[in-house]
Amino acid sequence: MKSTILTTSILTLSIFGLLFSQSSCKKTTPPDPNEEELVTTFKIIFTDSAGTKPNVVAIYKDIDGDGGNNPSVFDTIKLQSNTTYNATILLLDESKTPADTISNEVLEEGNEHLFCFTPTNINTTIVRTDKDINNLEIGLRSKWITGAASNGTTQIVLRHQPDNTKNGSCNIGSSDVDLTFQTILY
Repeated sequence: MKSTILTTSILTLSIFGLLFSQSSCKKTTPPDPNEEELVTTFKIIFTDSAGTKPNVVAIYKDIDGDGGNNPSVFDTIKLQSNTTYNATILLLDESKTPADTISNEVLEEGNEHLFCFTPTNINTTIVRTDKDINNLEIGLRSKWITGAASNGTTQIVLRHQPDNTKNGSCNIGSSDVDLTFQTILY
């Protein structure tokens, strides 16, 4: 009987030891704080600064993200010439229910993000109007000053610049969003 109790005790301790060693050897990967979020919808809303012209909205929508299916919406930016617009960017992840507003995260981590605007063959000056905690521009809000009628493109890139690398330059970091909109000034 003592032998049976001893054997049972050794067997029980061995099982607990094995379970403990299995659980302590499991590796867990901590979440990456710099992991890119899925942006399925990019919306830029233009408001005439004089308040006399209708708002303009341009949308890019690709529900499955990069790769896979082509975007379901990729609007042309159509603005009136010789007008000043205030622009606001809205980024969404609509693969989730409810949709996740990624622009809120970009704003919260503004010291790690910068929107870069590159107009080509259009008479437009674009100035970022919002700033992060270090007084560096972000670009979720901007002012677009249009000139004479023209037709070209506008590249809009969201640069992720972590670990105190942000200095206002678009040459630093990786791209979270990189879109080139056909742009018409009429």
